[in-house]
Amino acid sequence: MKIGFISLGCAKNLVDSEYLIGLFEDPFFEIESDPKKCDAILINTCGFIESAKEESINTILEMAELKEKNLKYLIVTGCFSQRYYEECLKEFPEVDLFVRLDEYPIIDKLLGKLFNHDFNTSYGKNRKLVTNNYSAYLKIGDGCDNCCSYCAIPLIRGKYHSYSEEDLVLKAKELYEVGVKELNVVAQDTTTYGIDINTSLANLLKKLDEIDFKWIRVLYMYPNEISDELLEVIKNSKHVLPYFDIPIQYGNDKILKLMNRKGNVELIKERINKIRSMFENAIIRTTLIVGFPYEDDDTFKDTLDFVKELEFDSLGAYTYSREEDTKAYNYPQVNEEDANRRYEELMSIQQAIAFKKNEERIGKTYTVLIERYESLFNRYVGRSYMSAPDGIDGVIYIKTDKELKNGDFVEVKIIDYKDYDLVAVNDN
Repeated sequence: MKIGFISLGCAKNLVDSEYLIGLFEDPFFEIESDPKKCDAILINTCGFIESAKEESINTILEMAELKEKNLKYLIVTGCFSQRYYEECLKEFPEVDLFVRLDEYPIIDKLLGKLFNHDFNTSYGKNRKLVTNNYSAYLKIGDGCDNCCSYCAIPLIRGKYHSYSEEDLVLKAKELYEVGVKELNVVAQDTTTYGIDINTSLANLLKKLDEIDFKWIRVLYMYPNEISDELLEVIKNSKHVLPYFDIPIQYGNDKILKLMNRKGNVELIKERINKIRSMFENAIIRTTLIVGFPYEDDDTFKDTLDFVKELEFDSLGAYTYSREEDTKAYNYPQVNEEDANRRYEELMSIQQAIAFKKNEERIGKTYTVLIERYESLFNRYVGRSYMSAPDGIDGVIYIKTDKELKNGDFVEVKIIDYKDYDLVAVNDN
């Protein structure tokens, strides 16, 4: 049976998809990349914000059209399936099986019944890396206890629960053994890791650092949970990068309180200044929400001043998505035109900051992980420690006469920049 997979949403969902694909490493199945040639398709969906839900719906409908041609089975899993299970059963009769997140422990039984086949493994036992074998995510927990007033994740994924430290170290070693050089630690909130199992992110990183990865990168760190102990562990590590992905969401205390974010602007500034005082080459990435209920020109100006003062290395922003069943759903909503105007103004300021930082990097040398070759431009594309693998932070274009391979680490010298991306040469 030829089966295809479509993974939507975030890196955490990608890890789930890789474990779902691992279920099908079985002679009964053949993995097929072309949907038109598939007997079955599994869509792992996202249901986080409105745009993600629209993408999930459109993908389901698009694949459902194949049911009239070659497709025999259509399976839908993931956050959208969990959040809108009853609605999905009514609205998508073409789908043969919807699987909720809390059914993953028995998904092999559910699929086995659908395919009339006994699976030789269960979910979470086998993982198939789908992008490359040199960079992978290590998901260390699921769910969230922060309960931000705009966020549906706790409704979808439940309360925060950490994965076993022993199991995570074992899985990290397995990734290292298959050639992974860059380990990216993820969860909805990595800094909360261990609170429910009597350990901490700092303790986990010490153990992961003993494995000889080239790079270990930590994503999704909440500012109020970035302890001095954690910073010391990162500073004294051999492999953990001084890369701090800290979702902040806003730069005004009134709005932060309405968002139910822990901490305040003063705490955020103190933590970021602490990081920069400890790490000479720290990279700080953040996300902001524009157009949140009760936002006005004064609160937005505070946020602009906040961004100008802290000069983030990388900043992503999005306009507020009103999500049913969240506390903020019933707040007075901001005019869409105002939200879009503020978004453009914010990103214009961040663009100037990013360009200035790129200008300052000209002449400097960085270690770069090669990811692909673009024959049309006769150049390689890679990332330094300053960029995560999710495509948000920009890339480095490398000119060289040498033949490089994907997964190689090379030294390059920056000679120019193009918007958010850098241009470099490799002459050594």
